[in-house]
Amino acid sequence: MAEHTTAAYGPGGDRLDDSAVEDRLTRIDDLLGRVEEAPGPTAQAAVEAVGALTEVYGEGLARILDLADEALVARLAEDRLLGHLMVLHDIHPDPVERRAERAVDGLRTIVRESGGEIELTGIDDGVARVRLDVKGCGSTAAVLETAVREALLAAAPELSGVERVRDPERDAAFVPLDTLTLRPAEPQGSP
Repeated sequence: MAEHTTAAYGPGGDRLDDSAVEDRLTRIDDLLGRVEEAPGPTAQAAVEAVGALTEVYGEGLARILDLADEALVARLAEDRLLGHLMVLHDIHPDPVERRAERAVDGLRTIVRESGGEIELTGIDDGVARVRLDVKGCGSTAAVLETAVREALLAAAPELSGVERVRDPERDAAFVPLDTLTLRPAEPQGSP
């Protein structure tokens, strides 16, 4: 049996790698944006045609999932492109919370190597809330925050954002560096 790759068929039967798929998706977004901005009934018909085609392809994907066993559905959902398509058509087998939790679990080792901890505290109104406690310099925290955001949005693209939840106890112990520096004394008797 041939090994499955996480790509789609391109022109001439060639496979597209994930980077080529991303390039195509970016181009499609650009083209659809240009069509939507164009005035007139032809542009409106083109947008409706793309919408109808998307619905039919979604129905086709849903039927494939209906025919597949649980193990195959899980494998298909793990594929980045297919997972995104399942989300787009609201047929992904895993709820957003489970996918977000898996993404956080996948980052836990990296965060711990940086002396920190990570926890998904919940998802409210499409925003994932993550407690990220990191020891060390601010650049480490910034890099980890970016990695967390990217991982969560890749795992659950329907999220509208990722918000870092601060730990009040930990933040209360933080003293900004500028408060520790000596300030010049003001001359006595000044108004």
